[in-house]
Amino acid sequence: MNLQPHSKVFVKQLHEIGEWLGFETRNKYSIQDQNQIVIGYAAEQQKGLLGFLFRQWLGHWRRFDIHFFNTQRELIMIAHHPFRFIFTRVELRDDQHRSLGAIQKRFAFFSKRFHVEDEAGQILLTVSSPIWKFWTFTFQRQDQKAAEVKKRWSGLLSEAFTDKDNFLVDFIDSQLSERDKKLILASAVYIDLEYFEKKA
Repeated sequence: MNLQPHSKVFVKQLHEIGEWLGFETRNKYSIQDQNQIVIGYAAEQQKGLLGFLFRQWLGHWRRFDIHFFNTQRELIMIAHHPFRFIFTRVELRDDQHRSLGAIQKRFAFFSKRFHVEDEAGQILLTVSSPIWKFWTFTFQRQDQKAAEVKKRWSGLLSEAFTDKDNFLVDFIDSQLSERDKKLILASAVYIDLEYFEKKA
């Protein structure tokens, strides 16, 4: 899954019947280009009875991994979410388990805020979503807008009864590297799990 040719992608959560029954199910997503053509997938890997119970009781605080695949179902990268009650974090690695960076939640009044870090822990991008734009997350580099993630309306029934969410990922800065885009793409999944799950 090469993100460099794409200025925008869509992250669409795949529906599972358990959501209609009130259960938290393993999160799965399709990643599509501007023409709605699938270019990849992402899926939570926590399986089994314990994984099911942790999803119901701990929501987004639990420990889990999200694997990203290309259309041939080959592993591209892994987003690891360690167990935390505050200042949640996602650590991103490539298919060879080399660090690509991390997403680190930060304290803020009246807004959602986190940083995108490189593999050395240096801040690459700052991200915020004020209360008056709570479905829009702006990524900035040196006070310039570099990217934006926007939650899109999924329909009345989906919004009311499931965690099925859709996001537009807009890579605004043409100088964003492949690594930067992968971190921003992983951030869209982090945003869904952190702020839009029923347990969030």
